[in-house]
Amino acid sequence: MSGDAPVTAFVLGAGLGTRLRPLTNRLPKPLLPVFGRPIITFALDHLRAAGVRSFVINTHYLAPRFDEVFGSGIYEGCPVKLVHEADLLDTGGGIKNAEPWIGHQPFVVYSGDLLSDIDLERLIEEHLREKNDVTMALRETKFSAPIAFESGRVTDINGRYGKPGSHDFANVSVWNPDIFQRIPAGKKISFVPIVADWIGQNGRIGGVVLNDRGWFNIGSREEYLDVHRLISEGGWKPDYVRDSGWPSRIGENVLLAKSARLSGFCSAGANCSLGESAVIENSVLWPGAKIADGARLRGCVVAENVTVSGNHEDEDLTEGS
Repeated sequence: MSGDAPVTAFVLGAGLGTRLRPLTNRLPKPLLPVFGRPIITFALDHLRAAGVRSFVINTHYLAPRFDEVFGSGIYEGCPVKLVHEADLLDTGGGIKNAEPWIGHQPFVVYSGDLLSDIDLERLIEEHLREKNDVTMALRETKFSAPIAFESGRVTDINGRYGKPGSHDFANVSVWNPDIFQRIPAGKKISFVPIVADWIGQNGRIGGVVLNDRGWFNIGSREEYLDVHRLISEGGWKPDYVRDSGWPSRIGENVLLAKSARLSGFCSAGANCSLGESAVIENSVLWPGAKIADGARLRGCVVAENVTVSGNHEDEDLTEGS
């Protein structure tokens, strides 16, 4: 890639994760573990593999939990700057707020609650080759189709100019620093109307359709469990994950009674304990969860350091039972 290739990424970490409550009462959504790894670390490793060497992460809700993960200011040798938003600024306002740490080169914006191995290098190369102002990763998904896309150009968003949509935004994009001049400081605003205005002013808004490879939008408990199922049963493991032991159903220092049983796509995080005759099926146990003797769980998520007894099905267990 050229010398203008992005070396910094702005990773969105400030969302409230309301559809995942009560799980997100304990952790921000980007920090929810997937077979022991916080979701956001997949984004960071994906970006590192594409040549990004520094990260700016915005925080708001449960911000101290991000300090627990990134308090050293370094992730895998790359600097990490946590930028706290006392009041949520949305995507556009968040980008503007991060301006002092992003610099004057093109940069990547990546949702911190996304698991994917789409061809990020192809997106960056398209942005540089076409000298775009913005280049958006696009997909054909089950969610929506708000983006009109013709001959490599995004020509409308949400029908602003009367053009029918054909694609969904894949929550990854590349931006030129000119965007900073277009966003008012300190204002809560999505980048969608900013880009839509830019289209009407002949901005070069490009797109790349990246339907291949994995793309998992984790917005609900069902999707959170399904990701574990797909990884366990479908064997999804992106090339950028260099940990040969991932995914592992059993984390470090797990105490597993001889008569305890795990089946399906279960994940038991570090320092969990499972008592005698405990039966765990298609469930996710966060670090430090304690499952009592004889407990039976199916389709459950148990939050960190929570003790659970009895029978539970399709529950999020964030308090002791």
